[in-house]
Amino acid sequence: MASNNSSQQRLLAIAAVVVVALLAINAILLYNKVSQGKVIEAQKSELAEADKLKIELEKQYHEALSELEEMRGSNAELNAIIDQQKIELKQQRDKIDQLIRGGNQMGRARAELNNLKDQVEQYIAQITRLKAENESLRDERDQLSERSRSLAENLDSARVKNQLLSGENVALSTEKQKLADERARLADKVNLASVIKIPTIDVTPLKERNSGKTVKKKYAKNVDQLKICFKTSQNKIAKPGTEQFYVRILTPVGETMAVDGLGSGKIYSRDTGEEVLYSFMEEYDYTNDEKEICHHWDPNLGAFSKGKYTVEVYNKGHLAGSSEFILK
Repeated sequence: MASNNSSQQRLLAIAAVVVVALLAINAILLYNKVSQGKVIEAQKSELAEADKLKIELEKQYHEALSELEEMRGSNAELNAIIDQQKIELKQQRDKIDQLIRGGNQMGRARAELNNLKDQVEQYIAQITRLKAENESLRDERDQLSERSRSLAENLDSARVKNQLLSGENVALSTEKQKLADERARLADKVNLASVIKIPTIDVTPLKERNSGKTVKKKYAKNVDQLKICFKTSQNKIAKPGTEQFYVRILTPVGETMAVDGLGSGKIYSRDTGEEVLYSFMEEYDYTNDEKEICHHWDPNLGAFSKGKYTVEVYNKGHLAGSSEFILK
């Protein structure tokens, strides 16, 4: 009797263990089922979100293409910009599509989709602005064309008037040139008439002694300077005032004796139309009188050469007088 009770207790204990094990297994199975259900629900939710994003992506993309195509016109530059924008939109679309296909990047995909929307708005604004600028430029071009046409008409009218006046201008120009030539001739005549003539020019060859005094010499080897005196004449046409007399000393070989440090230079000869080198210049306040002017020419060039020398005096660009002397 006691043995039967013991067997029953063991059976009950085993049964209890089995029941507990079965309950644990059921609990585990139930937990797994619930977890799998949540995973499935999450996957369903992600798939639904992916589908939603995919649909929204395609909608925005095709709407953007349609808007850009509507803005296409005859301007090749704007059309090129639109084509480039379409390429960039496709690149953005493909990037978002890859994120959606990844399955676990819905947040990034949504953010990029919003960026796509902003990108399209910027593109539309850019094209709109460029079209407005082109329209403004077109208006300015039309205005310039109208102005050019008006100017061309005015130019044609002015050209006709100029052609009518051309003949008169040629005649006036010819007459004006004649008057100018006549005035020039008269001016030359007056200038020539006002030249103060130099009737006499005296040259004294000199030698400076050690004492500083000079003595008259006639041999070239003993001469180291010249005393040149010339006398002005009366000229009632010449106006009183400062007059310049340019003296030119020519050597026996025809060269002008000139030393920069002694005031030599060049003048324009109205007689020959060429520049003339002169030896020195003297000036004084002319009052229509006769006056003797003297100058010591000491070129410090050593002894003079033998031969016949010529002295010329110029006034107002004309030869006013000349003389010759010989050194033996």
